[in-house]
Amino acid sequence: MSWGFLRDLLSGVNKYSTGIGRIWVAVVFIFRLLVYVAAAENIWKYEYDEFECNIRQPGCENVCFDHFFPVSHIRLWALQLIMVSTPSLVVVFHVAYRENREKHHNQKLYTSPGKIDGGLLCTYLISLILKTGFEIVFLVLFYKLYNGFQVPRLVKCDIRPCPNTVDCYISKPTEKMIFLCFLVATSCLCIVLNLGELSYLIFKYSIKCYLKRYIKKRQ
Repeated sequence: MSWGFLRDLLSGVNKYSTGIGRIWVAVVFIFRLLVYVAAAENIWKYEYDEFECNIRQPGCENVCFDHFFPVSHIRLWALQLIMVSTPSLVVVFHVAYRENREKHHNQKLYTSPGKIDGGLLCTYLISLILKTGFEIVFLVLFYKLYNGFQVPRLVKCDIRPCPNTVDCYISKPTEKMIFLCFLVATSCLCIVLNLGELSYLIFKYSIKCYLKRYIKKRQ
């Protein structure tokens, strides 16, 4: 697939984000997308060809690989990146809707179409909740599928058609473990950033509403 579309999407979202949101975009683009494309994808590129078992029983190696790697790490990361970035597209659509509405009425309806307030604030908050939810779901999915965030050097397999318990070896386990920890850490950092931005916007909006009510009472 072409990652250029995802890059353009993140660049578009960056224009309508808060300061914390811009940090999130930078983390996703530099520490996740670029690392994925430049390094991680190549490390897992030949994971099946380099998976070896100490037996030549037909079908045994295939079954063992499918058991220990039910879903490819690299494809799951790609899906995670797409799902985490998709909610931001809703914010871009909402801003585009505001701009088209102003053109249709031929008058200024908003202070700024990209300003986070009113309906756009709700859309932005929903996108943050969805992004956080997707991050957590994929972390749990990784943990359940691979029995933790680790890459063992040796795995033992006794699934048919293997005649007995055989030893299977995973290629470059240390290198894979380093990138796995790095990508999990950046995913956790994105969760923290999303929660921080969510708390900031809710707090800011609450203070704004409180001040409006206070001013009305004084008047």
